[in-house]
Amino acid sequence: MPHRIFLANVGSNASHQFCSPIFSGGKFEFIPIPEDRALPEEHAVTYQDLRSFYNSTLRLTKYIPERFWRWTAHNDPEFRTFTYGDNCEMNSRASSLKSMSIGDFLFFIARLQRWEKNIPTDEFGFYLIGFLEIEEVLRKVIARPENTILPQFKENAHIRRGLGGPNLWDRFWVFRGSKNSRRFDTALKVDRVVAQNIFRDANGLPWRWDCGRTDLQVIGSYTRSCRCVIDPENHEDTLRANMFWSYVNKHS
Repeated sequence: MPHRIFLANVGSNASHQFCSPIFSGGKFEFIPIPEDRALPEEHAVTYQDLRSFYNSTLRLTKYIPERFWRWTAHNDPEFRTFTYGDNCEMNSRASSLKSMSIGDFLFFIARLQRWEKNIPTDEFGFYLIGFLEIEEVLRKVIARPENTILPQFKENAHIRRGLGGPNLWDRFWVFRGSKNSRRFDTALKVDRVVAQNIFRDANGLPWRWDCGRTDLQVIGSYTRSCRCVIDPENHEDTLRANMFWSYVNKHS
């Protein structure tokens, strides 16, 4: 039976002073949001630790102001062991992720900035950058996971936070993807046409574009909360699921 598709908006955005870059041909680098605190060195991933997806010898510091290089990054999702975490118990925008089941898909959408000839432009857009096929879930984590479980989740930003202090096991959830999970080699653009054909709001209605906002603002608004965007058990969603997977398979 086809599984549901969830969508989570991730990475640095308009509220930060840097943005994930995208290049000609669709290749991109993912730059996460800052952590809300400095973590002990042994558990922290700083911005100067981040490496290019295409060449692991290259740092991503050229896309980040120097004053942030030593800051701890909230590297989530992480695409090496394919995990994603969120405070689903406290963050209302992530609460719907608690309903995800094994086999469901969690797609990630990110705001990317176009770079041309090694220079950032004023062009921004939203893109699908990868997904998890859910294989395992840690629910309401309130203590260090057992040693039999920890290796599968230790790269996740929330687990790293917890290992940094006993008061940071704050009932977060962590989702681990199967071997079918992917970080796309090239990003898939989500524009008005794609959104109109595939996505619906929480009430099952098409997104509204006549509200005096730019397309970028509309997409950002409708994707601010994590939620199920396609449920193949609904007949209409089955048709949209086919369109969605056709788009992903054609362009990823």
